Amino acid sequence: MQMHYGWNELKKIDFMPLLPVILPVFAIGMILILIALMDLYKHRKTRKNVWLWSLIIIFLNMFGPIMYFVIGRKDRERI
Repeated sequence: MQMHYGWNELKKIDFMPLLPVILPVFAIGMILILIALMDLYKHRKTRKNVWLWSLIIIFLNMFGPIMYFVIGRKDRERI
């Protein structure tokens, strides 16, 4: 019993029916990342760990911006 799938099997899959599902998810993810990065940049003087949050936002795709808005906005210094 062989469970390995190769490139030949991937070439046979028709991705066009999946496009209406994939594109909105991708667009929402990009919008979330953009809004989170803009908010982080706008408040960079009062935020702690700006570099860490920017890496989390970029590399954790959908979960990074959500984590930033839930946890990261509370992580700021008082001036």
